Parts: sequence; structure tokens; C-alpha cells
Amino acid sequence: MSRKPVLGILLGDAAGVGPEMIAKLAANGFLDQNCRPLIMGDLRVLKKAEKINCLNIRTQAISDVSEATWEDGIPVLDQKNLDPIEIEYGKLSIESGKACLELLKLGVELFQADKIDGFCFGPLNKQSMIKAGCTKESEHHFLADLFHQTAPFGEINVLGDLWTTRTTSHIPIARVSDHLSVETIMRAITLADSTLKNSGIEKPVLGIAALNPHCGEGGKCGREEIDVITPAIEEAKRMGIDARGPFSSDILFINAFNGEFNGVVTMYHDQGQIALKLKGFDQGITIAGGLPAPIVTCAHGTAYDIAGKGVAKTSAFENAVLMAAKMARTIRNMD
Repeated sequence: MSRKPVLGILLGDAAGVGPEMIAKLAANGFLDQNCRPLIMGDLRVLKKAEKINCLNIRTQAISDVSEATWEDGIPVLDQKNLDPIEIEYGKLSIESGKACLELLKLGVELFQADKIDGFCFGPLNKQSMIKAGCTKESEHHFLADLFHQTAPFGEINVLGDLWTTRTTSHIPIARVSDHLSVETIMRAITLADSTLKNSGIEKPVLGIAALNPHCGEGGKCGREEIDVITPAIEEAKRMGIDARGPFSSDILFINAFNGEFNGVVTMYHDQGQIALKLKGFDQGITIAGGLPAPIVTCAHGTAYDIAGKGVAKTSAFENAVLMAAKMARTIRNMD
């Protein structure tokens, strides 16, 4: 039987639902069942979530990973840097944003030192991290910078057995076409292919979305399919990647959810996100694709409107832990 991977479990934004979701999974045994969890953050934040949710969690406060035994409770690498009395649920906090950036940096350092096999993080608030000094557009760019990443990287969204990545992300719709090229589409395709392989799928099948209605109708309704999308698919095939398409996205996702593809590459943000969130908003996860470490989170945000009320569902974070553990076993050759 393979050993369980050591996963960092980062509490995430202290004003959001992350700490209470993690507290629930620590209390009901889910974390212990699926990995050797190392909770990372301020222990007082976890205890606050524990109290609000009327839970009883057996923890072992540690200052270094070497102290973790997994016999005296779930080890908590206590950062002692975020007094929960000063953090109000549902309110943006610069202090919490700063603590989140520090946690991500620590997670990378521990992975690089072979002290953990990957990590999951509770939902983060981009605005609080930016106000705390983050100069990157997202946590994924921040992580890539920490890893000095030069190869393709980016968000991979997963729902069930279907993985999606996108060629463009947080840009206006009016600028999407200008950012489509054989090179940018190939980056998304190779990212999807490599990340799927790191999850244990040896020969992924990828469906590539068109940009225009009806795949551009042979150029009558746009030429992106002819000029850049099809050439990128042909280039991917020459590299040995099983990329197929382009397909109109309204049909593509019907076939994808029916199991025809392992992954879908879209041309812009909402082209895939609408489909996934309609299918299972409470189940989806986001993988930091292309990075050396298995890094996964739930696809939903901090949910400030329900934070601290004890009603946050844990299903998406459960899926994040399961995926991080699966990827860690593959990357670390644990099976």
C-alpha cells in the first residue's frame, strides 16, 4: 500500500470560509483519511473557526515540520502572525492578504525542501493580497514567480473527470481575438496535456474550442479558426498530443461531459467557466497547472456573505485534497 502524501493545508483568507471548511474536514477525519495533513496558518484562526462551528479538533502545534508526528493530533505549523480578534468575517483585510502571501511562499519553500508533497489552499481574496503588496495579477502568477517558472503555467479548472484550461484569461472580451495566436493556443494545449499526465492520465484526449459561432462558418463569421486555432491543433498533433477540433463550444461541452475528452481548451475565460459552474458550482476545483508542485484549491471564492455562519459546504475543498493527493502520488512515484 502506498504511503499517504504529506499535504500542506493552507487556511486561506481568514475573513472568508476557508478556515471553517478546513476545520470541518479536520474534525470529521477527512484530512487524515486522505493524506498526512499539515495545517498551515495561525492556530488562533483555526480555533476561532472550530469554536464557531462547535467542533472538536485534536491538534499538535508545531514550529517546524520535523516536529509533526500525526499521532498527537493534526499538526498545525503555527505562524502566530494573524490575531483573529482583529479580523472580521466578511470584511476585506490587508493583514489577512499579507498572511496569505506569506503562506503561499512558505508552501513553495517546504515543497522545494521536500518537507511536503504538495499543498491545498483555502480561498484567497485577490484584492486583499494586492493591497498587501502583491504585484502579480493572480496567486497563480505569484506562485509561478516563486518557482521561477518559464514553461507554460496557468489555472486548470476541473469538474469531475473533465479538465479545462484557457488560452486567454482576465482580459476584456474585446481584446480576446488580438491575443490568440498559434503560440498562445499551443501554450494552453501543452499545459493541459502535461498537467493531465501529472494526474496519472497517460494519453489525454483534448477538445479544442472554436472562438466564433459555428466555428466561423468557413471564414464568413470570423477567421480565427482558419488562421490560428486549426494550425495550433495541427502543431500539437505533430508533437504527439491528441488534440481535436476546433468545435463550437455549445457542442463541445455536451460531448465533453459525455466523456469524449479528458480536457477542453477554451479561447477565453467564460467560455469554459459558465459550462463548469452550471454543471457543478459546489464541486469544482482549480489546479495551479504547469508548476512543479501539486497545488490545488476549490474553484469558488471566499464567500464573504456566509463566512463565519457555519454553513459553508466543504465538497469542493474535499475534491481539491483528493486531487492534490492523487497528483502527489504520481509526481513522487508513491504508487
